[in-house]
Amino acid sequence: MTPHRKALLQIHFCVVLWGFTAIFGKLISLAALPLVWWRMLIVVVAIAAWPPVWRMLRQTDVRTLGLFAGIGIVVALHWLTFYGAIKLANASVAATCMAIGPIFLAVIEPWIAKRSFDPRELVIGVVALPGVALVVGGTPPGMYGGLVLGVISAFLVAVFASLNKRHVERADPLLVTWVELAAGTALLTVVTMLWHGPDGSFVVPDGRDLFLLVVLAIACTLLPFTLALRALRHTSAFTTQLAVSLEPVYAVVLAVLLLGEQRELSGEFYVGVAVIVGAVLAHTTLKLRSGPS
Repeated sequence: MTPHRKALLQIHFCVVLWGFTAIFGKLISLAALPLVWWRMLIVVVAIAAWPPVWRMLRQTDVRTLGLFAGIGIVVALHWLTFYGAIKLANASVAATCMAIGPIFLAVIEPWIAKRSFDPRELVIGVVALPGVALVVGGTPPGMYGGLVLGVISAFLVAVFASLNKRHVERADPLLVTWVELAAGTALLTVVTMLWHGPDGSFVVPDGRDLFLLVVLAIACTLLPFTLALRALRHTSAFTTQLAVSLEPVYAVVLAVLLLGEQRELSGEFYVGVAVIVGAVLAHTTLKLRSGPS
């Protein structure tokens, strides 16, 4: 198996795990800010318990650490808007907005990653967009705030995916994960303290929420985040993000099965899903024929 094909399989495995993140966001009773803060903190503590990370940290120059810390700020803002979208709308709407990411990436990645623009990426991304509109169609007006946050979250994920693609070779993926999430945790700590005054107000989750947060942090964050960074070494950020367009499919199905979200799975919904899946398969086929990017 070529590294490119292996990377594609790794990305799709990550997408399956990420499909559960929206479900956990709905199941966990915490608001978006403390939810994201605990999610990042648990991952940071888990990685810090692995001694080799500290050795790699000492061997990495300050400029590189600062670069990944900056990307971590974008990651934190992405998760904050994503879970904000879940709280204002629901898991299905928030996850579906992530499929808009390829449209942003088609423009952003060539500029950030310093590669030539491929018109096929924009065309395929645009083809996927009507599918997103069909899936989201029928969203109640009371959920429009969640839709807006979801679109902002999709833009932010395009930004940090492009930045990671350009700089991922600078350090070990696990160290990159730790630095980015540590920076994001620090940002949200400051935000929490400013929001609630100098004494701060850090919500302590109950036993149920804590268990769900640990599963979310390890199985749906640490594992796929690190694995996706490794896969980025053999594929483009656009390929990754277009594969992530499958996440809404998993999330919507899981939301109906596990959360009982009674969204109308009409013919319009299935057409939208078919368009998204078709765009992903078309792009993957083109990439496999033309070789790794």
